[in-house]
Amino acid sequence: MEGYIVSLIIFTAIFALFGLGLNLQWGYTGLINFGHVAFMAVGGYVTVLLSDLDVPIPLLIWIPFCVLVGSLFAAMLGLLIGLSTVRLREDYLAIVTIGVSEMVRLVALNEEWLTRGAFGVQGFPLPLQGFAPTLLTRIGMLAIFTGVIAIGYWQLWKWLRQRIKGVPRQSLINSSLAVAGYLGSLGLLLYGTVIIARQLKLAEDLSPWLLGLFLLGALVGIIALYTWLAQQTIPRLPDWLIGLSLVSCLLSLAVGLWIYQFAAHAIYTYSRTSIKTGLMFISVLVVAVIFWGLQKLVRSPWGRVLKAIREDEEVAKALGKNVFWYKLQALMLGGLVAGVAGALYAWQLTTVYPDNFQPLVTFNAWTIVVLGGAGNNVGTLLGAAIFWAYQTSTRFILADIVPLDDARLGAFRVMIIGLLLMVLMVWRPQGILGKKEELTLGR
Repeated sequence: MEGYIVSLIIFTAIFALFGLGLNLQWGYTGLINFGHVAFMAVGGYVTVLLSDLDVPIPLLIWIPFCVLVGSLFAAMLGLLIGLSTVRLREDYLAIVTIGVSEMVRLVALNEEWLTRGAFGVQGFPLPLQGFAPTLLTRIGMLAIFTGVIAIGYWQLWKWLRQRIKGVPRQSLINSSLAVAGYLGSLGLLLYGTVIIARQLKLAEDLSPWLLGLFLLGALVGIIALYTWLAQQTIPRLPDWLIGLSLVSCLLSLAVGLWIYQFAAHAIYTYSRTSIKTGLMFISVLVVAVIFWGLQKLVRSPWGRVLKAIREDEEVAKALGKNVFWYKLQALMLGGLVAGVAGALYAWQLTTVYPDNFQPLVTFNAWTIVVLGGAGNNVGTLLGAAIFWAYQTSTRFILADIVPLDDARLGAFRVMIIGLLLMVLMVWRPQGILGKKEELTLGR
């Protein structure tokens, strides 16, 4: 379990970083980029190919330098794309960027002299490889890791305190209890349905199509029941959103502490899973530093210009701003962040193949940003956590209850997350933490 949790944290951090780059380009600047994976591919390939060279430099210095070069190459790709395409609008820009991403993948597949083609790059050095920390070093690493998590929870508490400020205590208690009962009963009902379906599948009492019909009927019935309950309950609870925020924060705290214990134990007993534990430590720190830097940038005058361009670039031009140059900067900086994510992705996979950078990876990032809320970096982190929680849970739960083989089950999981996104777009198009007035799609 510990090794799996460590890998889950790494993937969540990588795609949170990847999503932050896309959020800068689309959420803050309004650039619809459907080829974001190209930056990840360039960053990953350049990093591992450089690090695989035989140079008389210690890996502790050489590997960070390779990441820097890889991310700069990704930024240069953003410059090249921007110089030729950034004047295009909405759907035209989206078509061109997805074409660029496929071009990068096909170059990686066919230029074997450079990228080793379909055989991929393997056996390259990994960060902290061979690193054997002393007890004092492990305690220091654990203190840094804990500090990052503590800062995150402190920010969550500040946000929650701002939300509940001025709300009467009795109203807060009533709404929180109602939301907790609603979500708790829904969870228990879904869990009971899963248990029944699992037993029916194991007993083989029903044919596959009957079991599928049972699951569909149960899901439709539960949705109808709880939609009706929401319609009856929400009008009586004026502060139900505040209660939902409080319950969600408490649930996040509990789940986060449960995951933290595995991560902390992995760092303390570093030698058991040294490479993955070191990568987890690095990934969390990199996400924290880049998130802090992006927050500073988007709250600065530079970030406010990006938002103005997103809302109406003609107004920004009228105020004397060089819109083209600002868009170029956003594309390059978002590409640089994605390039760093590409290096971490390559280290996590330990092999780099062209098929690692399919267009689906870009749309995973879009799912994360849309889910958390465009134009909100905290929402991107939340979207990444929810996305990977979904990926992890459904990989095991659906295999036990849905009468489909592995290939069809993978497609079914994609269909489910697509359906959930459709429901989210109807119910809350701005995402969980986004602001409706800041939407850029469908202007």
